[in-house]
Amino acid sequence: MKTINLKSVAFTSLILFLALSISGMFRSSEKLANVQISGVITDQSNAPIAGASILAVGTNIGTLSTADGSYTISVPENTKKLKFFFLGFKTQEVKINGRKVINVQLENEPAMVEEIIITTDDERVEDAVYSREEMKKEKGKSVASYSPTISNSTSGVAYDMQPIDYNTEEYDVINENKFKGVKLNPLSTFSIDVDRASYSNVRRFLNSSQKPHKDVVRIEELINYFDYDYPQPKGDDPFSTNLEMGVCPWNKDHYLLNIGIQGKEIEPEKIPASNLVFLLDVSGSMEAENKLPLLKKSFKILIEKLRPEDRVAIVVYAGAAGLVLPATSGKDKEKINAAFDQLSAGGSTAGGAGIELAYKIAQENFIKDGNNRVILATDGDFNVGQSSDGELVRMIEEKRKSNVFLTILGFGMGNYKDSKMEQLSNAGNGNYAYIDNILEAKKTLGKEIWGTLFTIAKDVKIQIEFNPAKVKAYRLIGYENRLLAAEDFNDDKKDAGEIGAGHTVTALYEIIPASSDEKIDGVDELEYQDTKINKSDNLMTLKLRYKQPDGDESKLITSRINGENIKADKLSENFRFSASVAQFGMLLRDSEFKGTATFGNTLELAKAAKGKDDDGYRAEFIKLIEVAELLSK
Repeated sequence: MKTINLKSVAFTSLILFLALSISGMFRSSEKLANVQISGVITDQSNAPIAGASILAVGTNIGTLSTADGSYTISVPENTKKLKFFFLGFKTQEVKINGRKVINVQLENEPAMVEEIIITTDDERVEDAVYSREEMKKEKGKSVASYSPTISNSTSGVAYDMQPIDYNTEEYDVINENKFKGVKLNPLSTFSIDVDRASYSNVRRFLNSSQKPHKDVVRIEELINYFDYDYPQPKGDDPFSTNLEMGVCPWNKDHYLLNIGIQGKEIEPEKIPASNLVFLLDVSGSMEAENKLPLLKKSFKILIEKLRPEDRVAIVVYAGAAGLVLPATSGKDKEKINAAFDQLSAGGSTAGGAGIELAYKIAQENFIKDGNNRVILATDGDFNVGQSSDGELVRMIEEKRKSNVFLTILGFGMGNYKDSKMEQLSNAGNGNYAYIDNILEAKKTLGKEIWGTLFTIAKDVKIQIEFNPAKVKAYRLIGYENRLLAAEDFNDDKKDAGEIGAGHTVTALYEIIPASSDEKIDGVDELEYQDTKINKSDNLMTLKLRYKQPDGDESKLITSRINGENIKADKLSENFRFSASVAQFGMLLRDSEFKGTATFGNTLELAKAAKGKDDDGYRAEFIKLIEVAELLSK
């Protein structure tokens, strides 16, 4: 028996177990008709409470409030009460009495736990979320599997926590990019990325008062969640390329290079007709309120945007795959919505069969010079038929030859398979988003729908050659899963990322100048080669390749940056805000390169560069920094 004393631990530890208990037990044990209840949870000053827990008393059904304090829960019709609780507030039980809207104001209650003692027979208490590699080593373990007793050493109050379902979320391990010496590694090559799933997933963790596991945090996806004010393209190319360089905020001896790409904006009425196949996971794992019910509401936002010339088919899969709605005109919104309303969750998950059928339907209804796309919505938990990552990736790679693009929308928690969905979207000329609440659905499937669905350039690659006379070493921030070999840049058979209409893409490099005395990791001097350095004032040359959406040959764009482009001040809001997001990501990952970064100076940087924020996304980011700072203490 081993006892672990966690002195001066806030009541957060208790609420973490409670939240995990709820997130692992979203399945109803009774087959009664359900009623839907919604509302808003606030504190005594009427401020919304994010991440509060709502439990249907007498069942194992629960949910969490979103960033604006709102919640929606579907409970059996015989449920009498709802329980509301959150760290630092008194728990409330409220009678339903036939109401469909229940708003709750929680009263403050000082945290009473000064010392928490966790008693366990195991060597250590694990984090609740595992990277894929850790799950292989620690298979079957989670915080919940220990069934610990948490006791208050001063008040004598004990909370006997019962075991809950294992948390089986999966994330690929991210090995952070390190500095590379320019003399031996002058070229840096990667595929651009407009995926944004990591940001909303990180937000889900923080809003649930949990610090995300470091492999949840893909910094480039955090940066690219936000739009930036780059100029529209003026020539024949479908996007503009913008370079800006200044002093690095977290290391004043280094520079930071901002590469900004702005996709051409296209009016919705000028976008070609769309042939869309909605591929929906309706297996038993999708039963929770934040899965299939949220999926239905989310897709109805998209349906409102459809035009008469657009066509939609619906394929579903559980134990098997089937066609629910044949290709239907976007003007028949009632018919499409009715098909969604009849969906319910149950059975195993034959994702591979669903993918096969969806692509078949898309190809049968293919629109020449149109927008042909499969939209897969799932928690990623495939377990019947073709289900291994390798099998599914090879299938998607074969299907992309048909010029049918792929969008993946992730839902839910507890068994969420982020690693699988990221790989599939990368393989399928696709993009990937995570829908944690209805506001994110409005952003992804409402505000940004045509950029999400309509590709203006595919297989977009960037290659930078650094000048060793000016640059000693460099480090690409993020994009670890998008790195390419140098020779892949000129290989038109090599798949890369896509840019949608109006999308922005941002990449950051941290640069050590050649004049620096800083030592970097490297190898011994080469015995048989002598590198000659050409004299040039340029710091670097940027090359970019892309193809037209239906093209097979790439086009090359080249630009350069020199010392005169380095700014000591008057850095743009684009530069400063993207730097604040990168800094935030490094703090969440506890990066060895975070330098002088703190949540405090990250907050200052983000506030100063907030700029125009009509939709409030940057304001929300600022609040997430504050939440992360509190959790870090």
